[in-house]
Amino acid sequence: MMHSTDFPSTKPYLLRAIYEWCSDNGLTPYVAVKVDASVRVPMEFVKDGEIVLNVSMDATSALQMDNDYISFKARFGGQPREIVVPVDRVLAIYARENGQGMAFPISEVDAGGKGTEQARASVEDSESPPPTAPQRPGLRRIK
Repeated sequence: MMHSTDFPSTKPYLLRAIYEWCSDNGLTPYVAVKVDASVRVPMEFVKDGEIVLNVSMDATSALQMDNDYISFKARFGGQPREIVVPVDRVLAIYARENGQGMAFPISEVDAGGKGTEQARASVEDSESPPPTAPQRPGLRRIK
């Protein structure tokens, strides 16, 4: 008999499904990421330990969303960069235009050794944000 712990995470499948839903409906998929040493992103665009990336077909090339990593090439400030994000560092995926999407918990080990969960993100575009960048509405975590 298989236990729920024997199955792989649903997170990469949900990420791909919401990405496809955004793309099919002409929406711009954004991925909010909790940055640590395992994440390869332009650090000059990281704010409060987080970055939000535009992962639309127009903003990326060679996008791959597999079960362990999201990787792609994109331009930041006109400079080509290679981005690599472990799936377990993704806080949320949502449509820029309406905020619809899904948030995920990120387990952190704090100074006391206790695990905490966070599912919040600041909005930062992979391109220079417009002067009035839209704020992501609150997303509800569903277990």
